[in-house]
Amino acid sequence: MTRLLREGVQGTFVMGARTDVERVRLHVFLARAGAGSRRGMEAAIRDGRVRVDGEVVRTMGTKIDPTRARVMLDGQRVSPATTDVLVVALHKPVGVVTTVRDPEGRETVMDLLPNRLRGTRLYPVGRLDFMSEGLVLMTNDGALAHRLMHPRFGHEREYEVKVRGRVPRDLQRQFSVGVAIGDVRRARAEVRSLRYAAGGATLRLVLREGRNRQVRRMFEVVGVEVRRLRRIRVASVHLGSLAGGRSRVLGPEECAELAKMLS
Repeated sequence: MTRLLREGVQGTFVMGARTDVERVRLHVFLARAGAGSRRGMEAAIRDGRVRVDGEVVRTMGTKIDPTRARVMLDGQRVSPATTDVLVVALHKPVGVVTTVRDPEGRETVMDLLPNRLRGTRLYPVGRLDFMSEGLVLMTNDGALAHRLMHPRFGHEREYEVKVRGRVPRDLQRQFSVGVAIGDVRRARAEVRSLRYAAGGATLRLVLREGRNRQVRRMFEVVGVEVRRLRRIRVASVHLGSLAGGRSRVLGPEECAELAKMLS
């Protein structure tokens, strides 16, 4: 991956400068510009939502000159990626949708951003379900989002889970081996801590891949009710004391640590 350098401005990554111009695959161009993940942009091309110089492009693998081509996605111009990669940490409350826009009109993570950030083409990195809360990372760099989300890279996601009722004695072993949640592969999680309390327990779980409602589905399989689910870490970025509904741009130390993990 292109080396990430740290700039003196808080919360900004600067990609190593390139002097050569090369033709790039259309879906890669869109992802780098922050239009979405590579897989999502492949789907957009197949669906006929992308135009290059006025013509609809549906052929996968099409290459363009990013300095000359006029690329449109859903009728809006997509500009080449700038040198600045912005990463924002957001504390998503329960009842907010982790998406750019919601057809049902529900509040989204975009609605929680301050005005100064809404003009930036930011996208959430992965999803956090409607009834869960906690850390959501948002960025304008599709390649960065791809590396953070794809299970091949194994970046950790840590959750604090409060449950009601009796916890199986062998829960740690079950989650480590993996439980069947209806997918092809078993779902796994590492139990980092388990504290019993009256009527239930509080656990910390670490996942290295994220499937739809994975934590909740795993507890359903072992017959335990989840009372509260909060994501407290993604890779090297911690939720910390960030209040619900608030966001912050990553500082220089966090940017440097994240850059180290992605190099």
